[in-house]
Amino acid sequence: MEKAAIPDNEASRLHALRSLSVLDTPEEERFDRLTRMARRMFRVPVALVSLVDENRQWFKSRDGLAVCETPRDISFCGHAIHADDIFLINDARQDPRFADNPLVTGEPHVRFYAGCPLRTAGGHKVGTLCIIDSEPRAFDEDDRIALRDLAAVVEDELTAFQTATTDDLTHISNRRGFLQLAQYSLNFCARHRQPATLAFIDLDQFKPINDRFGHAEGDRALVAFSDTMRNSFRSTDLFARLGGDEFVVLLSGARKADAEQVISKFAEAVHAHNVRAGRGYELKFSAGLVEFEPSAHRNIEALLAEGDAQMYAIKATRH
Repeated sequence: MEKAAIPDNEASRLHALRSLSVLDTPEEERFDRLTRMARRMFRVPVALVSLVDENRQWFKSRDGLAVCETPRDISFCGHAIHADDIFLINDARQDPRFADNPLVTGEPHVRFYAGCPLRTAGGHKVGTLCIIDSEPRAFDEDDRIALRDLAAVVEDELTAFQTATTDDLTHISNRRGFLQLAQYSLNFCARHRQPATLAFIDLDQFKPINDRFGHAEGDRALVAFSDTMRNSFRSTDLFARLGGDEFVVLLSGARKADAEQVISKFAEAVHAHNVRAGRGYELKFSAGLVEFEPSAHRNIEALLAEGDAQMYAIKATRH
């Protein structure tokens, strides 16, 4: 079996993938209808919208396949993202790269594979729209055109998803994007009995920045704060601008004591930014930390409400 090579632009490709804020989100009809359409159109048992992450291929939509992800090192899509056009395998048993692949020798017994790379607006290939059959088959030019057309629709949906869940000013997740991802993350933590802590963050003395330096400078301050968040937290942490000068971070796998250390280091990073920037004002913040308890927090909104209350209680002691 031949593992797919890592693309030369892997770091920027992964950044582009994660900036879509689509990984590990719930199933959505707008993607599912496209895999259903592909499955019917090409008369195949399996159609997937597959996104190639660092160590896995994760399926935003799957029709005809039970699992939601498989390891990247055995994936066909890991090869397909190197292609400029459709990556085609007519009979995997006759291809030395795949003949002994576990996906060929075992379930789902892949014989035929056709995957059209999915590109972001910046041109990064983040995954595929692919179709799979357990029997060898041909694939003509009309088939290629049809798969390309469907893949273009998937790309449009990914762009629409990113636009709907990304804050226009700071380019981090907005409230909608955070709520979608955070609820999924909390459900995962509850099922697997893993801790999580939410930090509700509010900038201190933000209004005087707008009043004294103007709203353009206020926007610049929000962007700088967001950039510091992006550079400080792990890729597995969920952070977002909820609106105005309110931000949030969900730290999966962290208890409150761990989160306090993380936020302390983040405060040091914000202070370092202030020293470097020299804008005539300092960015400071208050943060309310709440450890997730499944019995007490029915959903992410309940966790946010408690974090918000704690943050304002802390802020009140400073005035």
